Amino acid sequence: MKKSVAWEMKLALFLVAASVTIYSTKILLLHNPENTIDYLFNSFGFLPISVLLVTVVLNRLLTIRANQEKMQKLNMVIGTFFAEVGNHLLTVISDYDEDSSVLRNKLIIGDDWGVERFRDASALIDAHPFSVNWEEIDLADLDRFLMQKRDFLLRLLENPVLLENQKFTELLRAVFHLNEELQRRPGFDCLPESDCRHIGGDINRVYKELVSEWVRYMAYLKDSYPYMFSLALRTNPFDEEASAIVQ
Repeated sequence: MKKSVAWEMKLALFLVAASVTIYSTKILLLHNPENTIDYLFNSFGFLPISVLLVTVVLNRLLTIRANQEKMQKLNMVIGTFFAEVGNHLLTVISDYDEDSSVLRNKLIIGDDWGVERFRDASALIDAHPFSVNWEEIDLADLDRFLMQKRDFLLRLLENPVLLENQKFTELLRAVFHLNEELQRRPGFDCLPESDCRHIGGDINRVYKELVSEWVRYMAYLKDSYPYMFSLALRTNPFDEEASAIVQ
């Protein structure tokens, strides 16, 4: 980033200096130029400034606008993911989190949450052990759910917008890996403890990525789409009393 800024500054200084030089030459050499020559000098004199405006200023504005549009599309995809898959997985997995009370107490997001509260929530997630009691999870039911949503998840992976967000891509990769692990088992009744513990590790990975992305998405809705944020609050998967019905 610093190299890009340094290059742009050097280009800007060079173009401005070139423009000043051309105008200075005109003043020194052409005391009473004819209209055509005067027009040519004016055109050449403004050319470096025009290049500066197009290549640096206008390009920067277009880049900012393009990034904003990409973020809007990306978060629309993320919102669809949570509506179809993420919220259900959070509700199911968090029920078997041995320290779920810690997350539930800290992730009951409210209208008064600001940047600091969301930052504190992210710090809590980084420090949380995410220890799921895999012995209690119905792996067969989890497998069925993921298979029902597999086509939807595959369509998400085909969306080029996702290339702009590495963390969400990691979340999808973790979900797909868990789906593959469950699909490769002929059944779940007679699995050895070591294998169940391995699957539990995959579930923990999905769980952590889900919670982290969910908090980030909630922060985005809070700033950009208050009406969507309102519904997300009323359907908070960590709130055991959550209801979409407005009381």
